Amino acid sequence: MRLKNTLTEYGAISRIFHWLSATVLIIQIPLGMYLVDMDFSEKRLTIENIHVAVGISIFYLTLLRLIYKAFNPTPKLNNSIFPGQKIIAKLNHVFLYISILMITISGALKKLYNGEELDMFFFNLEIQDNFELAEIFYKIHILGNYTLIALISLHIFAVLIHKILFKENLLKRIL
Repeated sequence: MRLKNTLTEYGAISRIFHWLSATVLIIQIPLGMYLVDMDFSEKRLTIENIHVAVGISIFYLTLLRLIYKAFNPTPKLNNSIFPGQKIIAKLNHVFLYISILMITISGALKKLYNGEELDMFFFNLEIQDNFELAEIFYKIHILGNYTLIALISLHIFAVLIHKILFKENLLKRIL
């Protein structure tokens, strides 16, 4: 297996980015949902700190992934796929990236506008609190998460449809 992508297959770096992102999101999304229903306690603060650290990690991982993607070709889809599917696949990927960035940025801004300091690993941020803005960014954060869940579901559903209906194993491209 090659390190970098070619026009026909994903390289090891893209595969690592893909599966690392998937793994972290599979942990982060339920963790965030669990956090929403928790009462204020030491346990909640610990889980919230983990959620924030993982969220910042996802933000950096996504930025690195997008930078890498900008300098590497994306393998072409099979010619058996009709043009509409190609457009849907491209749009789904674009919206996946947008929603991940929207979620991480809105979560950070919610925390900052709540008057909390944010550890960005390389530096700390703190801004003047504004609870109205914090609430707006929290709503964006929640909406972004539901959007991300829908996009991930569509992504997985497309792979299953291709396997079942079209007898194409798209999963092997990224394994």
